[in-house]
Amino acid sequence: MNKWQDWVNFVLGLWVIVSPWTIEHVMAPGGAVTEAAMWNHYVIGTLVVILAVAAIYAFNAWMEWANILAGGWLAISPWVLGYSESLGLMWNALVAGVLIIAFAGWALGEDQVSGQLSKSKRS
Repeated sequence: MNKWQDWVNFVLGLWVIVSPWTIEHVMAPGGAVTEAAMWNHYVIGTLVVILAVAAIYAFNAWMEWANILAGGWLAISPWVLGYSESLGLMWNALVAGVLIIAFAGWALGEDQVSGQLSKSKRS
């Protein structure tokens, strides 16, 4: 089932991958961002992209739940990995994480509603 929310999460995942370079390059001397923060963005962004593409072609609820977990980790990662001093990347991670959670949850909600509607039509 092709859901537009998965396309939005695809774009958000791409953004998460490139955002360390566009907001604040993590390898800049004296920067508050660590290499762990950079790798976190790469891994989580790639995971979100893969899950979104998979959900676009073959929707499964576990993919959305995995995106919710990935978005949750992204949202708290500035404090866990210690790059919250970099306000640009901190806000980026927080907002992108919350948006990933919101769109994956929205797709899950639509799937549950459409599943209940199809059950009631069969009855």
